[in-house]
Amino acid sequence: MKRFINLSVILFISCMVTACCTVKKTGHEAGRQDVLIPGPKAVIYKTTKDYSKLVPVNLSDDKKSVASYPDVKDVYFNGTLAYPTPLHDGFLLDNRGITLNVAFLKLTYEEYSQLPKTPSADELLKMILDPDPLSVMYVYSRQAVRENLVNEINAKIDAGNFAEFTRLK
Repeated sequence: MKRFINLSVILFISCMVTACCTVKKTGHEAGRQDVLIPGPKAVIYKTTKDYSKLVPVNLSDDKKSVASYPDVKDVYFNGTLAYPTPLHDGFLLDNRGITLNVAFLKLTYEEYSQLPKTPSADELLKMILDPDPLSVMYVYSRQAVRENLVNEINAKIDAGNFAEFTRLK
């Protein structure tokens, strides 16, 4: 029995060493130049009215409750208020993490950031201005370097080329 355990331990250690020492070929070694950049996909959208200064929250699928919302300190992006980035043809680039179930509050980013504390989900539900504000929403299927993202997406919008986008609405 002891011999069986010793053999099992040796076999296990051999497998671990082999697995750890295996070299995985990357795209560059195979002659490819693809670069994967981690991070969330870019979401672009249009709304039925101009809600660009208002705070978005995400509702539940039945739109009867608030599923997610920012803390009063979380309405910033890179040190400034997280207004969506304007794009060509009336599109906006999301900087907050909206979903298809987005709704906009009656409060601007500035007003929300000045609140003494973050309202509860029930309080926020009463502050909703429009529970169905989207006219169109796309997710950009490629990861792009953030510095080039706006120019890259604007060029695709100008060309009417939405092949690399997934339409959600």
